[in-house]
Amino acid sequence: MKDTSTERLSARMDQFVEHVGGVLKSRAQRTRFAEYALGLLLPGDRKSMEPMAARIDPKHAMSRYKTFQKFISVSTWDDDAVRRAAWSWARPVLEETGPAVAWIVDDTGFVKQGKHSVFVHRQYTGTAGKITNCQVAVSLSFATEHQSMPLDFQLYMPEVWANDPGRRAVAKVPEELEFRTKPDIAIELIERAVEQGVPLAPVVADADYGKDQLFRAVLEMYGLDFAVGMHSTVTVLAPTALGWSTSPRSIRDLVVSRGESALEEVTWREGTKKKPLSSRFSAVRVRLPKDDSAVFRQEPELWLIAEWPKGDDGPTKFWLSNLPAEASLANLVALIKSRWRIERDYEDLKGELGLDHFEGRSYVGWNHHVSVCMAAFAFLLTERMRHSPPDAIGFETLATTTTDLRRRGSPVAA
Repeated sequence: MKDTSTERLSARMDQFVEHVGGVLKSRAQRTRFAEYALGLLLPGDRKSMEPMAARIDPKHAMSRYKTFQKFISVSTWDDDAVRRAAWSWARPVLEETGPAVAWIVDDTGFVKQGKHSVFVHRQYTGTAGKITNCQVAVSLSFATEHQSMPLDFQLYMPEVWANDPGRRAVAKVPEELEFRTKPDIAIELIERAVEQGVPLAPVVADADYGKDQLFRAVLEMYGLDFAVGMHSTVTVLAPTALGWSTSPRSIRDLVVSRGESALEEVTWREGTKKKPLSSRFSAVRVRLPKDDSAVFRQEPELWLIAEWPKGDDGPTKFWLSNLPAEASLANLVALIKSRWRIERDYEDLKGELGLDHFEGRSYVGWNHHVSVCMAAFAFLLTERMRHSPPDAIGFETLATTTTDLRRRGSPVAA
């Protein structure tokens, strides 16, 4: 007798394909989407087209590989629509875990050997921790206290690519696409999420975004709270007994001058080894010498938060936040530290779903591959939440359902 849990998983896979694949133009595209998503979800070390085709359809691997190539690298379909559908599939399960805690802005690298993949260039990526030959993509994720998922990705175009029409043409980069900084891309992702009605939440980001005045101003304009990293050399005006100082000083100097007596031990969550994560922090209200975003706030001051680990000679990390003056240090730290979830999302997207395994060279192909990865992530997330603990599920069971999906005339059927 067939395992009823496997039958239910097969049925949910069908429902998922119908929900997300329904935004595609034709049955053929929906079929390819189903097969490609299944290939990403099935066990396997490599999630590029050839090995996925061999796992999905061993007897016709080359034929299946060619259909994957056409669907991902050539076919015209709406990436944004697929990503919205993936979000709407996972949203009910996410919201069951609690209210929105944060929108997380970050970027991740895709290390490459050659020079022909779209927007590949020698540039810094935190993925490798150095300057290397890679692509870099900016992402926006939605997080509750217990779960998170990516809402959007956008590939960063280095200036050398922006100014090279021949190279752009070969990689099929849209003519209208212009050079944008990473904060510019993040603004676009945030504006899109606002327009699509994603539940609002404070934005967290590292200093590469936090230092950008326009980025902060746009968040303020949309009424979004934020807690963003800042470099230690940023200057602020500090409070004094008579009001506010008139001479800016670096945020590091300000925190050091207040001394270790101003620090408070804060625990923000339990770590992976069931040990509480804690450190020493201080918070003080400050003003920026020039702050165009203050026009959108009721109060001109911002929170300056600093982390000064025990045993270190001085503070190591700094953030600015527009949370209200009555916000507690514990709440400020909890928001700042919610950014850790993006690293786990990247690990799942790359380690389990092959986000960085795409071997094509075109702009269209990269975006299509990422869109299906995001959809597969939505399915993975909802399936995990059906189990206790949530991470207990593996997708080996999907391998046993593939033949049955085809036999029943599922959208996965060729």
